[in-house]
Amino acid sequence: MSGAEDPVIRRGAAPLVLSLPHVGTAIPDDIAARLVSPWLAVKDADWWIDELYAFAGDLDATIVRAHWSRTVIDLNRDPSGVSLYPGQATTGLCPVETFDGEALYRPGAEPDATEIGARTATFFQPYHAALSEEISRLRTQHNRVVIYDCHSIRSAIPRVFAGKLPVFNLGTNSGASADPALVSGVADAVSSSTRSHVVDGRFKGGYITRHYGRPENGIHALQMELACRGYLREPVGPVTEASWPVTYDPAFAASTRATLQAVLTTCLAFARG
Repeated sequence: MSGAEDPVIRRGAAPLVLSLPHVGTAIPDDIAARLVSPWLAVKDADWWIDELYAFAGDLDATIVRAHWSRTVIDLNRDPSGVSLYPGQATTGLCPVETFDGEALYRPGAEPDATEIGARTATFFQPYHAALSEEISRLRTQHNRVVIYDCHSIRSAIPRVFAGKLPVFNLGTNSGASADPALVSGVADAVSSSTRSHVVDGRFKGGYITRHYGRPENGIHALQMELACRGYLREPVGPVTEASWPVTYDPAFAASTRATLQAVLTTCLAFARG
């Protein structure tokens, strides 16, 4: 297994780091050979989020983007294996099933503890080493740095959450990962749109938000989980290989993109003080 292509980094000078841990779709051959389906293995990717946030480069933000699929390893899970959402359905550090509960591996081919440890060293640690390095680089140049963790998920997944998810789901680890002024400013930016939104609802922030958010040290972390219908022509109900993922349409995504531009502008204004 090789993690040489992970992560992909766009280095900027602004006090803003975008983390895209779930946009990767690559899977090493030795893992792919044991999977039930290539489609199931990438079904839960954060589809086209890199396209949606491409404007961040114009803000001179640093962007850290995963190359490998979350099926290989989930870069937003606690490497100790501890659940971030105790009592709620979720997937693990090396997922063995999709969000819908479908098996990813053929029977008996799931990764064991030794393999999970090897994947952590090969794929998880390089991503987080790069993210940490970029945060440290910017923190030496700015009094405040904002880490913005970018995610998306289908609007309705009954196994994971009830009903239909709001379009904008801002996570702050219940206020612990960022200054209240930043959280309030971003919440105002999303509330100015016509789309539904919530702060610290079903998704309060994953490992990246919780691990890196240290407001007392000038490092403020937010997670934005977008319901896919906000920027994609998402099918209603369960999806199939024939219906998912849909093609990214910039015109359809434009209104949500405009809101996200306001969000990142707010993050930069806060960071620059």
